[in-house]
Amino acid sequence: QGQLVESGGDLVQSGGSLRLSCAASGFTSDYYAMGWFRQAPGKEREGIACVNSAQDPVPVYADSVKGRFNISRDRAGNAVNLQMDSVVPEDTGVYYCAVAQIPLLTTAEKLCFADGAGAWGQGTQVSVSA
Repeated sequence: QGQLVESGGDLVQSGGSLRLSCAASGFTSDYYAMGWFRQAPGKEREGIACVNSAQDPVPVYADSVKGRFNISRDRAGNAVNLQMDSVVPEDTGVYYCAVAQIPLLTTAEKLCFADGAGAWGQGTQVSVSA
């Protein structure tokens, strides 16, 4: 059984930066699309940034974070990071790492925007103060 563990959540001021990391273990993660989701208070969980497998790490972003957030995979493909810049209070929420259901076939776009997740991490809290 695979496992995803997020880290890096914190309290940050508006306009600041934060870097989240997700370590994958227990499966050959470099063949899977991976991504980040967030759940703001009182709202549903949404995909914000996903990246294809390590063989072709093309990213996709939600409009709300495009130009401010950057997703990347490490060279081995078993970790995915989210660099968050110019954060705003609306970025507050619990951030979850997810891995795609099917290796290579579930794309980053499907993972993020079409219920393509097969496993989740436990989440890490990000709070942005005004």
